[in-house]
Amino acid sequence: MDFVAQLIFELVFIGTGKVLIMVLSLGQWRCESIFGKEGQIHGAAGALSFVRDGQRVITTTGMMMVGFLFYIALVTLLVLGVSRA
Repeated sequence: MDFVAQLIFELVFIGTGKVLIMVLSLGQWRCESIFGKEGQIHGAAGALSFVRDGQRVITTTGMMMVGFLFYIALVTLLVLGVSRA
């Protein structure tokens, strides 16, 4: 059960991060496939991004971090907005 919950949370963070990266970079950066091994083959161990063929590629770890930070910022803004009202 814990594994399924962890997988769902990771997929939500990765999906959110992927959408944010594509929108904010205006399509100039790309994200690796969620279950792909491109980051392990072409990037350094633990890298959040790497350059391949002149294009920045964001790893799944990088996408998860962007998604996580987005939700932290969202909760922070909601708490600050509620406390001011």
